[in-house]
Amino acid sequence: MNFSDRLDKIVARAEELQHILSTDISGEAFIEASREYSELMPIVELVNRLRAAEKNLLAAEEMLSEPEMKALAEVEIQDLHEALHILRGKIRLAMLPKDKADAGNAILEIRPAAGGDEAGLFAAELFAAYQRYAEACGWRFEVLEYDDTGLGGLKGGIASITGRNVFARLKYESGVHRVQRVPATESQGRIHTSTVTVAILPEAEDVDIIIDEKDLRIDVYRASGAGGQHVNKTESAVRITHIPSGVVVAMQEEKSQHKNKAKAMKILRARLYEQQRSTAHEHRAADRRLQVGTGDRSERIRTYNFPQGRVTDHRINLTLHKIDRVMLGEFDEIIDHLAQEEQSRLLASDEEN
Repeated sequence: MNFSDRLDKIVARAEELQHILSTDISGEAFIEASREYSELMPIVELVNRLRAAEKNLLAAEEMLSEPEMKALAEVEIQDLHEALHILRGKIRLAMLPKDKADAGNAILEIRPAAGGDEAGLFAAELFAAYQRYAEACGWRFEVLEYDDTGLGGLKGGIASITGRNVFARLKYESGVHRVQRVPATESQGRIHTSTVTVAILPEAEDVDIIIDEKDLRIDVYRASGAGGQHVNKTESAVRITHIPSGVVVAMQEEKSQHKNKAKAMKILRARLYEQQRSTAHEHRAADRRLQVGTGDRSERIRTYNFPQGRVTDHRINLTLHKIDRVMLGEFDEIIDHLAQEEQSRLLASDEEN
């Protein structure tokens, strides 16, 4: 099916849905038809503009035979060819498969990997950088867990980030982040290399992942470590084990057992949802290795080199000499390049098919 036939099919489907919605349907059928219609309409509007431009092009080409109109027609034809090229590009982008998780919220998990105390310090700095980025985007950043080292570092941090298109923007951040710098405790001035793992999981709604209570083992115990007077006096900490998958989530951030359980369930749903999504896409594993932002945690995706003041994203060979700005939460330039690269790859794949 060529490009024009695909557009005709989309327009025909939109008209069919419009007719269906005008009839006496309700419930799930109405919701599903409305959702599909709302997704198609932006494409239909672009197709209408494309068809109008194509008609104008034919009219301008007919004017070429009129000597007094030829110069004007040539200018108009050039402008219309450029407009058609842009419109076709926008339509191809709009037609790309949508990941329904893109529009939703995300769970951020950051943990130090190799590098000891220095890795923990960088993990804390990176956690703070994402918090600043979320605030700049107008998103809500809720800390679910923050286990500090007592030396200003981070053993592990988890946050729920809520807002529009959070996962679409942050999904590229999953992977291993490497830092190269001279630690404050280094007397010889040697550069140390440390790593931190970042995981961005789509936050699952109840309709996305259904968890049977019978599949859960819930243990309560006394919290340990910093936390105030309640530590070791009340059984406020919660550990939830999802028996079928073996996924375990422990939470002791709150003094309330109920709040800890709610936070643990949110993280559990996100991990199971990501597991479900990964399984569903296993048949595309070879292709996913070529993708930008695969989310493979064993993959070194970015290096933060403090002595040289640069940040390098290895997936797209992008280097920015503005490490101070990035650590203040200015990730947009990197994310924009990653998103553009992914769109280009998807467009190329779509054209091949």
